[in-house]
Amino acid sequence: MRRHPRRGEAGREVTAPSLRGAEVGRRIGVGLMYGLWKPRVLGAWKVPASGPVIFAVNHSHNIDGPMVMGVAPRPTHFLIKKEAFVGPLDPFLLGIGQVKVDRSGTDRTAITQALDVLSAGGVLGIFPEGTRGEGDFAALRAGLAYFAVRSGAPIVPVAVLGSSDKRGRLIKGLPPLRSRVDVVFGDPFEAGDGSGRRTRKALDEATERIQKQLTSHLENARRLTGR
Repeated sequence: MRRHPRRGEAGREVTAPSLRGAEVGRRIGVGLMYGLWKPRVLGAWKVPASGPVIFAVNHSHNIDGPMVMGVAPRPTHFLIKKEAFVGPLDPFLLGIGQVKVDRSGTDRTAITQALDVLSAGGVLGIFPEGTRGEGDFAALRAGLAYFAVRSGAPIVPVAVLGSSDKRGRLIKGLPPLRSRVDVVFGDPFEAGDGSGRRTRKALDEATERIQKQLTSHLENARRLTGR
């Protein structure tokens, strides 16, 4: 992805997240995820080989994002809460093309960077539930609908299953080492109604359509994996 400065909040220049950095992050993720656990990846062939795509990922454990980054067929730029960018993780996450988000208000810089990822034909990863929870897509924030309708990018639902089933004996905050984690990619779908409208009503309707699709995908993924 070309780096092209744009103006964000307070007139600051906003630099598009690096595709090369995201590819480096993907390679690191491959080594870590396959080295520490046993990912089983299903449906990766459904991810469009090119063009803008949004991964909508359920979120029940901290490794869900890195797991998707490591097993996805394309480099992924995730929207990540700013609280994760602490100490040496700040330059590292920025260096691998991830997007820092301030959830206390409307983060226009993050919005600009996310739209830049999509306008350049990249993959944007979003946890539509907003925070880590049950990972069942029961409550979605409007951000996913906004990015999908605004960019016209298809959404690929992604279910990560098994990451929160058990706690590791060596490291309590992680799944047991060498345990199986399933990542199931679903069929791409359009969030909008084709009209291009971005009104509050249109976004609310898009959110409803998205939630139905994501919930259905999660149910199918659980049946498929036996989780």
